[in-house]
Amino acid sequence: MAAMRTPLSVVIGAGGTGGHIYPGLALADALRRAVPEAVISFVGTERGLETRLIPQAGYRLHTVDMIPFDPALGARRYLLPAALLRSGGQCRAILKEQKAQVAVGMGGYPSAPVIVGARLAGLPSVIHESNAVPGRANKFAARLTPHLALAFDRSREHLAGGERAETVGMPLVGPLADLDRERLRPTARRAFGVPDEARLLLVNGGSLGAARLTEAAVGLAGRYRSRTDLRLLIKTGPAALEETRALLAANGGAAVAEAVPYLDRMDLAYAAADLVVCRAGSATVAELATIGMPAVLVPYPYAPGDHQTHNARVLSDAGAALLLPDAQTSAERLDALVAPLLDDPGRLAAMGAAADPGTHARAADLLAAKVLALAGHQDPAQSHPAEPHPAPLYPAHPHPAHPHPTHPTMKESA
Repeated sequence: MAAMRTPLSVVIGAGGTGGHIYPGLALADALRRAVPEAVISFVGTERGLETRLIPQAGYRLHTVDMIPFDPALGARRYLLPAALLRSGGQCRAILKEQKAQVAVGMGGYPSAPVIVGARLAGLPSVIHESNAVPGRANKFAARLTPHLALAFDRSREHLAGGERAETVGMPLVGPLADLDRERLRPTARRAFGVPDEARLLLVNGGSLGAARLTEAAVGLAGRYRSRTDLRLLIKTGPAALEETRALLAANGGAAVAEAVPYLDRMDLAYAAADLVVCRAGSATVAELATIGMPAVLVPYPYAPGDHQTHNARVLSDAGAALLLPDAQTSAERLDALVAPLLDDPGRLAAMGAAADPGTHARAADLLAAKVLALAGHQDPAQSHPAEPHPAPLYPAHPHPAHPHPTHPTMKESA
């Protein structure tokens, strides 16, 4: 009798923010599509969104003791080497328990111990860098593995060994990887109650909202309160919802604007909108590029290494978006930028066409192929040449605190 083949087992390090977790889940789903019997588990900490998002998606989460790679720790930064060694040892034990063949680090401080653990265990590992400027965890982890994958080619120059990195794109989950805005547009416009003759501006501050964007949007709605050809959809996050609605009622903006705490169907929101004002997290930039969505990008000013500004330039340098610094974001400045765009459908179409969709829609499968090759398994493209993305594993109505079906942006209120 032939010996049974050991099931594929992969451990993925991803945690902290949705910008690392959701691409990890997209990879896990791609691995499961390729090898349905695969054993996929995650490593994170008890502090991040992973404690809810990963089990909710149907995957096992192991937690380790790790502290952020954050200069704001002050004197506590001297605890980092000991914490990394301790959590790396914990990951080594997890990898052994799971009989893992490959370890993957998706960035963020919970992923670094997985790469350390793989190095200690003598297992192959790969990291995926999602931002145009790598985070501290991946800058460190890149020195421990020869296998590097990138969402954006321009991050190559910032990583040790970046010349050998493969640009696979940003793994996207669920319907956004295959979104056809034009086909879905009539359904989406009806879902949001947008009149046929009106243009829709979507202001998306992330899962917890962005006070700067919401304030500017409220002022903009007040300016547009008498217009019948424009509508605003403002995602505030749960905490700011009631105050935002009160402000819109007070300045008359409620006539043209709707404030919502979250959007559980970002595919519908993108399809209904003509223009988006949002932060510039890596997944957001990849989504906009993939679907050809024109945008005004307001990078979060406190992102490590100012990586959101670098992410935004991937689109603004191509003419697919306008870049607006956070400090300059006001109703007046936003009006000066968005009004000419909303009044010029031809320019909006040109911006959408200028975006390079790259390989983001296929990134999960490309990264999965890299992982499978390291594990000695067949490339999924050979066994599933035309398999479509399945329905998302995520619930139709997630918890309001973390509503975005693809990625919450960095927690913020400023």
